[in-house]
Amino acid sequence: MAVPGKPDHRTFVTRRVIFALDVHTLEEARRFVNLLKDRVAFFKVGLELFTAFGKEAVKAVQEEGGQVFLDLKLHDIPNTVSRAAEEAVKLGVGMFNLHATGGLEMMRETADRCRNLAEQSGRSRPMILAVTILTSLDEGNLKEIGLIGPVPERVVSLAELAQRGGMDGVVASPQEIIPIRQRCGLKFIIVTPGIRPAFTGAGTDDQKRVMTAKEAITAGADYIVIGRPIRLASNPVAAMDKLLEEIGY
Repeated sequence: MAVPGKPDHRTFVTRRVIFALDVHTLEEARRFVNLLKDRVAFFKVGLELFTAFGKEAVKAVQEEGGQVFLDLKLHDIPNTVSRAAEEAVKLGVGMFNLHATGGLEMMRETADRCRNLAEQSGRSRPMILAVTILTSLDEGNLKEIGLIGPVPERVVSLAELAQRGGMDGVVASPQEIIPIRQRCGLKFIIVTPGIRPAFTGAGTDDQKRVMTAKEAITAGADYIVIGRPIRLASNPVAAMDKLLEEIGY
């Protein structure tokens, strides 16, 4: 049973897949939740769906029996982010994220407020993840915005900062899983987008630091995030089952 104020990561880690609900309507969202809810750990509600429908998008997933990863990548001053995070706790999401580049104070204040609210209200605190470097960026992109140095070094540094800030884990590309695990330990949650199933032969789209699902799980990812290769398949359930077979589930 989940303890108020503390996320029960073990409840979901037996399922390793997070499905990205990057769809245009609540009807589409509900359809995918009904199709895949017995196969995935979380449904990711991101900027597109949340901007269009707000908390109704979260409720739609929950009403169909899905658990929500609220992927808004919060990044602002500590007070603003921590207040927004409290609203995520009230929504009953299982996981949400913010940008590690928001700094140590922002992360600590967010973790503290979420823990306090959960304890006071009897709610389970969501897992809080810090986004490191987006998987759509490479070293060339980082140089354009004035960030110099190898991407893996920057990712690991941000992961260590996130751990100091009280985050439960990070969002990072599969290529950085091993060094993060070495520096942050086995209990630190690693969620990896940039996943392309081996069986589809899919391209990378706008992702630049990618791996297959099996490679990411073997490297030590707790959860993998996947959307387009399943969503655009003629039979999403069959495609998801192939993915689960690929990673050994």
